[in-house]
Amino acid sequence: VGDKLWRLPLDEGYDKDIESQIADMKNVASNRWAGAGIAAQFLKRFVKDGVPWAHLDIAGVTWASKDTPLAPKGGTGYGVRLLDRFVADAYEG
Repeated sequence: VGDKLWRLPLDEGYDKDIESQIADMKNVASNRWAGAGIAAQFLKRFVKDGVPWAHLDIAGVTWASKDTPLAPKGGTGYGVRLLDRFVADAYEG
């Protein structure tokens, strides 16, 4: 559908960034770097081993200041076409 994606690294090194002194863990990075990767590491803690899963980090690409090949200026709907195609292909056959 044209939405660009890449596999985020899942690494135990990100675990230290979601450790918390007052909770089991926190769901925000302590800095601005690797936020999507840290979010994926956070979500991984809630997925059983062997269960396929995906984290789509769509917050940064939800608005376009000019027309693009996939969407007009304004709200992009990024990820919606992707999820629609995934469901259609994988579950609606």
